[in-house]
Amino acid sequence: MAYSLNQKIKDLEPYEPISGTYKIRLDANESPFSYTDEIKEKIAEAVKTIDYNRYPDPMAEELCEAFADFYGVDKKLVTAANGSDELISVIETSFLMKGEKLLFIAPDFSMYKFYSSICEAECVQINKNPELEITADEMIKAIKDSGAKCVIFSNPCNPTGQGLDREAIRKIVSSVDALIVDDEAYMDFWDQSMIGETENYDNLIVLRTASKAFGSAALRLGFAVANEKITRAMKAVKSPYNVNSVSQKVGTIIYREKEYFKKSLSSIVYNRDLLYNGLRNCSCFTDDFRVYPTVTNFVFVKTTMALDIWKYLLSKSVAIRYMGEYIRISAGTDEETAFVLAEIENYLKNLKKN
Repeated sequence: MAYSLNQKIKDLEPYEPISGTYKIRLDANESPFSYTDEIKEKIAEAVKTIDYNRYPDPMAEELCEAFADFYGVDKKLVTAANGSDELISVIETSFLMKGEKLLFIAPDFSMYKFYSSICEAECVQINKNPELEITADEMIKAIKDSGAKCVIFSNPCNPTGQGLDREAIRKIVSSVDALIVDDEAYMDFWDQSMIGETENYDNLIVLRTASKAFGSAALRLGFAVANEKITRAMKAVKSPYNVNSVSQKVGTIIYREKEYFKKSLSSIVYNRDLLYNGLRNCSCFTDDFRVYPTVTNFVFVKTTMALDIWKYLLSKSVAIRYMGEYIRISAGTDEETAFVLAEIENYLKNLKKN
């Protein structure tokens, strides 16, 4: 008898990001800035002290302390993980029983729905309005009407770049019994975080990542912040040695480099604004070019020319994210931002001439 894959995984395709080598990568919302030589030297010295024959600290105490100090939260409320993806998977697998409902809001980060299918939770989707917005009241109604036990959403949102302010999140969390998972992967670029308020609620988890503002996507570091009861459960259900020793050492260093990362964050926000305003100016060449407001490190654009623009930029060795009738462009360095704006403008000008 031949073994057969089960129904939920037999037709899955592996995640395949854009392949190839490009001079400018603005497709994955990464930071355009790597570490300074000084920080790299600190890292080189730190990794020399690792005992590679030993398992890593299962609770990543030093790393969680550095993270907590950076954000001004209590370290006992922090759980470290192998990227936010691990946390999303662990939460959906452990905090939901089979058949219980998970609610998510479309469009949003695709992995929320993916992991729910793996853990066999029932996924309930509600859609944002044509402006790609949703209100707190609409979310509260959807949660209550659906009977969802858990709600997960990115705030600010990936891919739209828009967000719900702190007051809206407070209203949602305090109005429902469901577990609210507020994924703040892009909140370093905005000022409406709930990370300092998790102790006030028994149903709130805030997620953070080192992959965006901290230029540390290679480390795969994610963090959950919640009250002590939820945090204790998170640490019980995660894998025992989930964050490797190298990532723990490097992560501890980067979260202690406050001034450097605040400076690089400021540069990213500045270039994000240049990108947003430049794309808004590009819209004068065509009515078919809708640029959405953003509080993240990227800009989201709706256009029927999305595929053509994506291909054109690839021909210029520039990678952006193609998403059907949308394109998403990350903020790069000064030079990268200027280049991509010039090329998009050239494309639209030539289109208009023809």
